[in-house]
Amino acid sequence: MNTQTNRKLTMAAAIAEAIGQEIERDPAVFVMGEDIGKYGGIFGATGGLLAKYGKDRIMDTPISETAFIGCAIGAAIGAAADGMRPIAELMFVDFFGVCMDMIYNHMAKNTYMAGGNIRLPMVLMTAIGGGYNDAAQHSQCLYGIFAHVPGIKVVVPSNAYDAKGLMTQAIRDDNPVMFMYHKGIMGLPWMAYYEGSTTQVPEEPYTIAFGQARVVREGSDLTIVTLSQMVHKAEIAAQQLAQGGINAEVIDLRTLVPLDRAAVLRSVRKTGRLLVADEDYLSFGVSGEIAALVAENLDSVRLRAPVQRLALPDVPIPYSRPLEQFVIPQVDSIVAAARKLVAARAPQGAPA
Repeated sequence: MNTQTNRKLTMAAAIAEAIGQEIERDPAVFVMGEDIGKYGGIFGATGGLLAKYGKDRIMDTPISETAFIGCAIGAAIGAAADGMRPIAELMFVDFFGVCMDMIYNHMAKNTYMAGGNIRLPMVLMTAIGGGYNDAAQHSQCLYGIFAHVPGIKVVVPSNAYDAKGLMTQAIRDDNPVMFMYHKGIMGLPWMAYYEGSTTQVPEEPYTIAFGQARVVREGSDLTIVTLSQMVHKAEIAAQQLAQGGINAEVIDLRTLVPLDRAAVLRSVRKTGRLLVADEDYLSFGVSGEIAALVAENLDSVRLRAPVQRLALPDVPIPYSRPLEQFVIPQVDSIVAAARKLVAARAPQGAPA
């Protein structure tokens, strides 16, 4: 595949292009959700698709997440006979509470409950993240919740190139996939976003395999493991750290399920220091999982300092902009945590 192109797309446009190309390739693919038709999705993930593919393939639904996600599950379960591959959009991940049973007890478990005799090829895509003052019920990431439950693959891209390849892979996968995009990197004109998420994207379809992290920046002094919008903050932080002589390696996980554990361990073996930067909550989440991974492999990883975690404190996300900026990790907080980590000594009893 020729991946050379001068064409740049926003992440929203890249996701919409991936969906459109799969609709053209496979008559079994269709999309359903709130405001995904004429409006093009509240965050642009289905922009232009209704006009091109019509109401039979791009279906606006009533405001009933339980109903349309259940409908998508039913369509996917019939895959062996009918070959349907639905994509449902849950407008905000925070809304999962009203349809939790459909996601946790049906989408995640039906293949297992049927003894593997059915497939469930569906994508549930949803918007995550804060930073634009939408308060406690519209600003969470919550990917740790879904990664915690067996049966769901969890995909969290950080840029347009990855978003297109991962979405194409998600649609073609025979298992349920949660595809989670951060609003602050979709490239929407009405929302401030990190421009690094708008990247060169080939016109032809391509896939990116799940479970393969990306080394965003190579380094030798510490490893920063992160994902989604936090990748861009970590890149900026690494540039600032380099000015002070600290060489940080930045790892973009890209998917949580499956998780590229080997990439994390490989990097930490090289640097001897680990900082996990995460926009999800601190307790019982991704940052703890990555820290535990390293702790369980101390026989092969020589830490030069204790593992550090930088994540959202266990409080609802405030509406107030100063308070929201305070609780969500920022570039300055990543820089400060990295400097502290480099200055720290190895934990007592760790291999020297």
